[in-house]
Amino acid sequence: MTNRLSEEVADLIRAVAAREIAPRYRALHAHEIEEKGPGDLVTAADHAVEAALADGLLALVPEALFVGEERCARAPELLDRLGEGLVWVVDPVDGTGNFAAGRAPFAVMVALLRDGITIASWIHDPLSGRMMVAERGGGAWCDGQRLDSAAAARADPAELAGIVSSFAMPEAKRDAVAALTAGVAEIVPTLRCAGHEYPLVALGERDFALYWRTLVWDHAAGALLLEEAGGVVERLDGTTYRPGSTETGILLARSRAVADAVHLLLRRGQAAR
Repeated sequence: MTNRLSEEVADLIRAVAAREIAPRYRALHAHEIEEKGPGDLVTAADHAVEAALADGLLALVPEALFVGEERCARAPELLDRLGEGLVWVVDPVDGTGNFAAGRAPFAVMVALLRDGITIASWIHDPLSGRMMVAERGGGAWCDGQRLDSAAAARADPAELAGIVSSFAMPEAKRDAVAALTAGVAEIVPTLRCAGHEYPLVALGERDFALYWRTLVWDHAAGALLLEEAGGVVERLDGTTYRPGSTETGILLARSRAVADAVHLLLRRGQAAR
């Protein structure tokens, strides 16, 4: 991927967010908010952003397949094609529930996959204007500043602060999560916006995060960002996260030492059942 393409994608995302998200923030009408499923909202902004990004991204890379969250709601078979050459994966408004309620955080997330592997990603915060960019083998960047998530990372489990989602948590994992909660300094609930929480870990503002549902548009962009920043993204059995995989559970950690500490606490809680 060229620097020019990366900059063109970032510019496109900023322009679409300014045009389609900003005017609708805290200004949505009731008919512009729908429920795709129980507790799963979609707004007019989601549809407008996805359509505009599809046009713009495919103009930049015409040979790519476009896989957006809202398109997949209508055509889930698109997910079977994530390994077919170049693929754009887009979450037009990550944190739709927050956006619809008129509160932060929410984000736009874009990932470019080649043969099922994420090679570039962009995460944009429309409220602050922050742009996070990552390229496989080329590092992770926040508004032009290179990220190093492992710098000054804490190693003592009793000092760690993390995020744990209760959404879709398997009953069998509750004892493990209880042990993790008891063994670290602080656990806060997810704000249901991976596009906000991956950057928190990459910036070192949180040491780890634990999620259960792992839809590709929620994790492909952030996983590359954190990995290129020096962090770890993996399944609870220690295997590497791959876009499109359907296993339950994913751990984000700002360093290898943090990931190992979290895994140890989870295993202890599981063994105590």
